[in-house]
Amino acid sequence: MTTARDLMIVVMDVTPMRPVGQGDLSLALAGAEAIDLVTTGAVALDGDLLVPGPPTAPDDPLLDVAASSLVRAAPYESVEDWLWRRGRGLASAYATRLEADGLAVRPRLRRLRVRSGRPEPVDSPDRRHATERWTADEPVLAALAAAVGLREEPADGFTDLPDDDAVETVLAAVGDALAELEAVRQRRSIEDAAFDNIWRAP
Repeated sequence: MTTARDLMIVVMDVTPMRPVGQGDLSLALAGAEAIDLVTTGAVALDGDLLVPGPPTAPDDPLLDVAASSLVRAAPYESVEDWLWRRGRGLASAYATRLEADGLAVRPRLRRLRVRSGRPEPVDSPDRRHATERWTADEPVLAALAAAVGLREEPADGFTDLPDDDAVETVLAAVGDALAELEAVRQRRSIEDAAFDNIWRAP
């Protein structure tokens, strides 16, 4: 069980405060993986650079892929670059993995008897573990969930975060990446609106 897997299960299980975009979730999942790799000693941070430790073989298949994909030659990779590279399509990868492991299913339409809609978590030890972390307001999971819009961030921030500069660096990078993604969306929306206005002009 990993933070990224727990986050994915919670996203499937909880009604969000606002719609959770796949891009936002993918960036947060990449951040969760980075935090898990840091806390297990698979990688350390030198400033904002991810410096791999000895090769590891995490039990979780996707975290294993993440560990295997670390840049192992200097000058290494920044956390921000990791989020954008590793995060590409990561939400879909986690949803597919949970379905493949029997931890999530797509609801069936009664008449057509085909699976449709987004996956939903089934009752399992993994779901119970994720739910326990969520209901206990475990600070790392709570911070990532707030970043993607599942919950509000406390006015004074998450004060119970681990006293670990690396974790704080990763969470800050996730917040910056999400802000950058939103800025790109807004810029595209403005450009699209301007383009539409050109065609509508008399």
